[in-house]
Amino acid sequence: MNDSLGGILQEMFTMPNVKWDEVWVATYETIYMTVISTIFAFIFGLILGILLFLSAKSESKAARIFYSVVSFIVNLFRAIPFIILILLLIPFTSLVLGTISGPTGALPALIIGAAPFYARLVEIAFKEIDKGVIEAAWSMGATTSTVVKKVLLPEAMPALISGITVTAIALVGSTAIAGVIGAGGLGNLAYLTGFTRNQNDVIFIATLFILVLVFVIQFVGDWATNKLDKR
Repeated sequence: MNDSLGGILQEMFTMPNVKWDEVWVATYETIYMTVISTIFAFIFGLILGILLFLSAKSESKAARIFYSVVSFIVNLFRAIPFIILILLLIPFTSLVLGTISGPTGALPALIIGAAPFYARLVEIAFKEIDKGVIEAAWSMGATTSTVVKKVLLPEAMPALISGITVTAIALVGSTAIAGVIGAGGLGNLAYLTGFTRNQNDVIFIATLFILVLVFVIQFVGDWATNKLDKR
């Protein structure tokens, strides 16, 4: 047992199986998937969050129905495990992108999985704004677009940045899962090269690079949040 453990530790520190060109390609693929999916999750999630918040506040019956439908869809996609979501979206991904493999093939599932999650964070961020500020804007005759641009977004911006930081970190984990089924990236490297070939040093390096990426995202997100928070 001790010899086996010692062998694993020696392999991890000497890293005889690590091919750095493969590591850099896998790192690029993970960053590519994370950045692109985060951008689109931010856009779609922000739009969904605004619609959810505004329709929940409306006294219109149509708006209430709209809120119920959108809320159900958001909850539905949030509840589906990511690995299953990828499989469910294979026909859609193939139709839209013409491929279901590689980093690009994972993007639809990553975006569709993350956008509803971020939409809820957006809705929560708007609900935390002082109601008096919003009501004052309405009472002065501000239009809906003006309220969104001049009140909701500026007031909730620190929370929105914090929310997209959490979403981006969750997406890093999702890219690792996507990698297991052929999307590339560090998850693919850890599983297909490291696990299936029993190369613990490759698993260690892939994990280390994922952790570094997560820490960088968290640092940048915290810095931006603190810069924008005027309290």
